[in-house]
Amino acid sequence: MELTYRAGIVGATGMVGQRLVTLLENHPWFRIAAVAASKSSSGKTYAQAVEGRWAMPSPPPEQIAALTVLDASDVGAIASSCDFLFCAINLNKEDTLALEESYARAGIPVISNNKAARMLPDVPMIIPELNPHHAPVIERQRRRLGTRTGFIAVKPNCSVQCYAPALHPLMEFRPEKVFVSTYQAISGGGKTFASYPDILDNIIPYIPDEEEKSEREPLKIWGDLTAEGIKPAEAPVISAQCVRVPVSDGHLATVSVKFTNKPSMKDIIERWRAFEPLPQRWNLPSAPKPFLQYMEEPDRPQTKLDRDFGQGMGVSVGRLREDAIFDYRFVALSHNTIRGAAGGGVLTAELLAREGYITKK
Repeated sequence: MELTYRAGIVGATGMVGQRLVTLLENHPWFRIAAVAASKSSSGKTYAQAVEGRWAMPSPPPEQIAALTVLDASDVGAIASSCDFLFCAINLNKEDTLALEESYARAGIPVISNNKAARMLPDVPMIIPELNPHHAPVIERQRRRLGTRTGFIAVKPNCSVQCYAPALHPLMEFRPEKVFVSTYQAISGGGKTFASYPDILDNIIPYIPDEEEKSEREPLKIWGDLTAEGIKPAEAPVISAQCVRVPVSDGHLATVSVKFTNKPSMKDIIERWRAFEPLPQRWNLPSAPKPFLQYMEEPDRPQTKLDRDFGQGMGVSVGRLREDAIFDYRFVALSHNTIRGAAGGGVLTAELLAREGYITKK
């Protein structure tokens, strides 16, 4: 693609916003044209707004550091500055939905990292390798919101994106029941070790709302596109436990699965290794090749060693073996703030730009 799209980042000072800044610094299609945050940060330069809270390994890019932070509630100023925006603002659910819909009604496509709109039937919740075919529901949403060009598309919760991609190539075998335990990094809560001393030498067996999202959201991803919107799938039944562990980045899941049509281990590994979804075939800039890797070593994947596979956009799977209660069990891993959050949003924007849902003004 030859066009350069002007991107805005709402919630640019938070953990996901910072990651978006780093991922978009040299993006071939997208240029950061606006950064926005709460009233307490608006009017400052971006460098001033993130001083003392910048959590990325390299400093903010100079051209972004000099931008003046806009007030996230100033929809007109943001809409006039960009062709589309990423939203990672930290508000309650009702206020987040109201703000994102106000952007959409103003004609701005919104790629959201938030949960507020995820389960609305006319809002696509996209993992680009799994359900790009849900994008056409955007037209129904536009009619509801009364806009020709605006819409909201969301990415699912970061926990989902380490294990749903591993299950997806196996759907032909009809998984019935899934039990998953996720071991989630502190960056998923917007924390660093310096700001979260309670996690040191500790595991916290509770993340608010995480288990419900982990059980419900994959069913929408695997749902059917109907005239009324996206109808979530009825199977598999998913039971999840989610815990916070003393790891900076990377969500690891242990998964047990029972199938209606039990495949062989060879069948499963072949499906994982042969999986080449649409973003990879289209050579989208952020699409990792391969998307999935199966690791033969008995102690892999490991969070520290393997979270950056595919520049943090790939999913690593290993330890496939028979299960005494279900059919099989395995381990899956992804980088939570790249694949699971900012990078997943960027890839979704690439997909929607490629398909013509995001256009240049």
